[in-house]
Amino acid sequence: MHKYLQLQNELETLIESLSYRDGDRLPSIRELASRYQCSKSTVIRTLDELEKRHLIYSVDRSGYYVVKKQRKIQPADTSVIDFATSAPDPDLFPYVDFQHCINKAIETYKNDLFIYGTTQGLPSLIAVIAKLLGNHQVFTDPGNIFITSGVQQALSLLCILPFQNGKETILIEQPSYHLFIESLQVRKHPVVGIKRTAQGIDLEELESIFRTGEIKFFYTMPRYHSPLGTTYSRKDKQRIVELAQQYDVYIVEDDYMADLEHDSKADPLFTYDRFSRTIYLKSYSKIIFPGLRLGVAVIPDALKDSFNQHKRLMDIDSSMLSQAALEIYLKSGMFERHKQKIRSSYQRRSNLLMASLNHFATNEEHLFTFQPFAYPGIHTHIVLNDSIPVPAVINQLKKYSILVDATDKNYLVGFPQENILKLNVSYAKEAVIEQGIEVLMDVLRRMHR
Repeated sequence: MHKYLQLQNELETLIESLSYRDGDRLPSIRELASRYQCSKSTVIRTLDELEKRHLIYSVDRSGYYVVKKQRKIQPADTSVIDFATSAPDPDLFPYVDFQHCINKAIETYKNDLFIYGTTQGLPSLIAVIAKLLGNHQVFTDPGNIFITSGVQQALSLLCILPFQNGKETILIEQPSYHLFIESLQVRKHPVVGIKRTAQGIDLEELESIFRTGEIKFFYTMPRYHSPLGTTYSRKDKQRIVELAQQYDVYIVEDDYMADLEHDSKADPLFTYDRFSRTIYLKSYSKIIFPGLRLGVAVIPDALKDSFNQHKRLMDIDSSMLSQAALEIYLKSGMFERHKQKIRSSYQRRSNLLMASLNHFATNEEHLFTFQPFAYPGIHTHIVLNDSIPVPAVINQLKKYSILVDATDKNYLVGFPQENILKLNVSYAKEAVIEQGIEVLMDVLRRMHR
């Protein structure tokens, strides 16, 4: 990330801190350059950007001052410890940045945003996304990229359109994305499950299902799986792609948390696919804010025309205003800055959660099992002792204003379920994570006794 973008993050955090009041003067340009070990020109560029965003204002021959805030920054609410919610933290939403991008989009595109667009998406946005996907080792022609109204729309379309292999059954990991499971069951799509644990999936079982199950596509979240939080090894990814080719099965790869990746060597399944069998899905709603409702689908040539036709019949196009604003947000460097900010925040929370669970896993082996991750995301899970029912744990923790969740809705009806307790950190404030886990362990001890 560029130095001035890092400095923007630092100064924005400084401005929003409780130590600064409305109208307070910021340190001088010289002081800031010395403190952050950068050039004066970098500081000036950063201050100009913050002024454009109405966070500060300048006074000739005096300096820069904090603008009166639209809302007072309050200490984080620690009355409820929320390990249940998996949505992005509203405190990290880029309100000011995106408001600027919306205004700029209207100014730039004018009437073009308020008429029907193209089914595939705003061409200029697609060109930007094609370059950014390369950062995730997803190299594709812009003609294969579709902008969708979130990943959920892409999944709905893929379920109904016919595939070249002529098969109909969908294979899905268990547990998995609860809304997709509900959609499959409500619409009565043929679907089967394959068990996934902290160790991954049984590749021999996967081969058996591919060989005999008439599988249309295999839906998977290779990294930062929801709700487990696990990531496949490179060897497993390569084998999954090989099996898909061998048995004429497509893969639908939901890489919704790609932007949280810390391991530079971690590539998606798409990277290993030399046969154009992987449909790559990515969400911007999960990393920016849910209301954006924009996702990306990379569709192979064999399915492109059919996908385009079905999408046109479903919604004509995804929101043009959102697309134009996202294009400006991505091109300006604001997204890169936000991504760094949210990734750092979630990493701190995840590390606190992992450390707490590791501590108790060593000393409380009889209560639960836990698999630590080298690169944790926002999700993780623990498997409770069979004598401790998850619903009872949830009810007990509510008495202490601690929210956790079960995995019932993450399973197909009738599929054998493990005694799993989900733990998410996107809504849990750093200051109370360790406290929440201590209370959880105390409840588990009493229930086990």
